[in-house]
Amino acid sequence: MEALTNVLVAIDDVVWGPWMCVFIMAVGIMLTVRLGILQFRKLPLAFKYMVKNEEGATGEVTSFGALCTAMAATIGTGNIVGIATAVIAGGPGALFWMILAACFGMATKYAECLLAVKYRTVSDGGHFLGGPFFYIENGMGKKWKPLAKLFAIFGIGAGLLGIGTITQVNGIATAVQGFFDPNMENTVSLFGLDYSIATVATAIICAALVALVVVGGIKRIASVTSVVVPFMAIIYVIVCVCILITNIAEIPNAIKEIIASAFGLRAAAGGALGALMIAMQKGVARGIFSNEAGLGSAPIASAAAQTNEPVRQGLVNMTGTFIDTIIICTLTGLTIMVTGAYDFAMANGLEGAQVTAYAFGQGLPWSSQMGSFVLMVCLSFFAFTTILGWDYYSERCFEYLTGKHGSALTAYRWVYVLAVLIGPFITVSAVWTLADICNGLMAIPNLIALVALSGVVVKETKDYFERLEDGRLRA
Repeated sequence: MEALTNVLVAIDDVVWGPWMCVFIMAVGIMLTVRLGILQFRKLPLAFKYMVKNEEGATGEVTSFGALCTAMAATIGTGNIVGIATAVIAGGPGALFWMILAACFGMATKYAECLLAVKYRTVSDGGHFLGGPFFYIENGMGKKWKPLAKLFAIFGIGAGLLGIGTITQVNGIATAVQGFFDPNMENTVSLFGLDYSIATVATAIICAALVALVVVGGIKRIASVTSVVVPFMAIIYVIVCVCILITNIAEIPNAIKEIIASAFGLRAAAGGALGALMIAMQKGVARGIFSNEAGLGSAPIASAAAQTNEPVRQGLVNMTGTFIDTIIICTLTGLTIMVTGAYDFAMANGLEGAQVTAYAFGQGLPWSSQMGSFVLMVCLSFFAFTTILGWDYYSERCFEYLTGKHGSALTAYRWVYVLAVLIGPFITVSAVWTLADICNGLMAIPNLIALVALSGVVVKETKDYFERLEDGRLRA
């Protein structure tokens, strides 16, 4: 097993090496230039479309429901645990590069969701199917179908093995155990190992709740995420804003430290370039993991949206990157900085959720236990909705790859639920690394398609806004 783990780690280092971050950033920059920084010029219109349904549109769920399904998959443990990890590993400057990556990532998300609607199809079962596999096959041509199938294979692997199930339910179980049974005082023996009763209960409850939702398909997933995602995002933002207001005097110093760290200005002369590169790499990678712009996941949900205009849905979905990274992740990072959690973590060796938990415990005039409870609730809901979102992604990958729906799709959903159930008991590092590899490999076919079809994106965008300006469309 150790030999296998070493091989997978070596592959993971190659897949998620600097070249991947450069590739994803380069595609975002290229689209930003070709679209004339559309992600900023049309952001107000995008937010208007986010809450206004399109009249006479076809699809399975509302545009807002499709957005919430996509955001359910992106707003997860990465917004809480991942940001802390990036800041500790790359310094406060990682936050700057994360935001910059998200700015370009908005153009990427716009393009891939536009293409998803343009090239979507309707299955025999009446499902609206779309995403990288269809805009690769239908947009680039049938000869590229093997590339589309590769994306679907990697999508199923990412959903079943890690980002959709194991990592998320592990995050929930860890948070629950940390609050209710931190010293492992109440345990039960399973598979020859002792587990906290809190962990076992979490596994059973999570699996049951996931089953109740995912067996109902995209409409039930969208109905649940349309309520849970906005509610929890608002609660989390309010708590973070309250912490920042309480510590408002520290914000200017935090911003200065972030900027200085981003460009290696705090390092000794000889180490400035190295500090800059580390901050850039960690920040960009964290931004990509957080909003998934370029990975090709969000377009799968976009294809189900009730819309007749690809550009309109592209605008709606790019707001998800803005909310996920530029708002929520930035608030997490600033909270860590202004509460002294960063300095405390560096001095005491805290990592991941421990850092954010310290920030929540110290940021407001309440007990540290209350802060931990609020964080546990937010993390649990964020991770749960991510499980739901990735179930839908991996289902569509399964349906494209096998051409099967109905009973076969129902069986797949139960396999997914089983993966959630056993997730808290799987700690083999090889499984986590394999999931990471699948997640990264999804991006390669998608990015190739975005480059190849960038002309289509520009043409569709120009045509839409010409029709909007001369009155043939209503905003």
